[in-house]
Amino acid sequence: MEAEPVYVTACTSAPPSRLLPRQIPALYSKIHRTLNLTSDTNSEVKSGSDTVLEKFCFVSFKMCGRTACTLAPDELKRACSYRNRRGQRRQPRWRDGDADNYRPSYNKNPQSMSPVLLSQRHFDKDAPVDKCVLASMRWGLVPSWFKESDPSKMQYSTSNCRSENILQKKSYKDPMLKGQRCVILADGFYEWQKVEKGKQPFFIYFPQTQSGPSQEKRKNSDSESVRPPAKASSGLMKGGEAAGEWTGWRLLTMAGVFDCWTPPGGGEPLYSYSVITVNASQNLQSIHDRMPAILDGEEEVRQWLDFGEVKSLEALKLLQSKNILTFHPVSSFVNNTRNNSPECLQPVDLNSKKEPKSTASSKMMASWLSSSSPSKRKESHTSESKEEQESKPLNQRKSAGGLQQWLQGTNKKPRTK
Repeated sequence: MEAEPVYVTACTSAPPSRLLPRQIPALYSKIHRTLNLTSDTNSEVKSGSDTVLEKFCFVSFKMCGRTACTLAPDELKRACSYRNRRGQRRQPRWRDGDADNYRPSYNKNPQSMSPVLLSQRHFDKDAPVDKCVLASMRWGLVPSWFKESDPSKMQYSTSNCRSENILQKKSYKDPMLKGQRCVILADGFYEWQKVEKGKQPFFIYFPQTQSGPSQEKRKNSDSESVRPPAKASSGLMKGGEAAGEWTGWRLLTMAGVFDCWTPPGGGEPLYSYSVITVNASQNLQSIHDRMPAILDGEEEVRQWLDFGEVKSLEALKLLQSKNILTFHPVSSFVNNTRNNSPECLQPVDLNSKKEPKSTASSKMMASWLSSSSPSKRKESHTSESKEEQESKPLNQRKSAGGLQQWLQGTNKKPRTK
């Protein structure tokens, strides 16, 4: 397993997130070197106290510890449509009950439930070889051989798996050789760049096309807000074939490996995964030295999921550093894992300490955020009452689909350097 945790988070009135008290002493020296903590803070860290470490918000020891995935369950199905071997476009179905376990979020962290795409044959050996299914899995692989009754008692983090070590560590080698490969879905992921005064977060994602349903969506946004939710079968033609390709936000497709763990005393099996990482591409090296292994296009996704035809060693060749992602800086608002609103991924101007001046693109984004219906997504605003949410500006509580509108409404090329 990985020898060190992925991250430490500290927020006001909260203990370091996802970090057991007994793990804190072993990490102290690394935290101290990274943060230059004072002796007063030292005692708080060593004791595992719930007192906040107000001197910092976020420390990242490894990459890809935060993602955003804001599409509703039905939207994810449409966004993951694919062509089968007969050339028919199909939408993957959700595994029984999993759609209810998934919650869209602007700020997902390890141990949360995230959507993944995988072969139906992992659950039904008689399923067609090219049939895919959506599942909700825990981020942070729990090996099938783990003997404790509580997954949170794992001493090490398994949220990321280095591609070069995947066949050297038992936690990943066993599921990899069994063909337990999956594709993790997200709007994009966050990464923190070391700067003089701390860390600057960036949102990283696939470049989006300049065409799409944005104009029509804005025209119909008012009426959409009062329409009943679409049925699960919407968008399908006779025989289950998808009506057409998804024209909305292009989801990031990251290679992963998963396992199934059953509590020693019996109970519901837990499916969990690790994001596979590779060396960062040239355009991302200034932000971090690692990046997720990206699967670019339907064919690479198909090969990664087809564990029958594409054997493990062949599939590993797909895990390459690819210079295909774009990014923009975001505010430190995303540092706090409890923050879950569009502000997490909205672009900011690093050259100005003041609020950026409105541009055509920022106006486009704000317009969509203030008009698009939030009813299509199950949004969770943690630690906020309904009154608090309603008192917020609209651009802080609407859907992340505004990012798509912002990109489609600008004539500027996506940032890649």
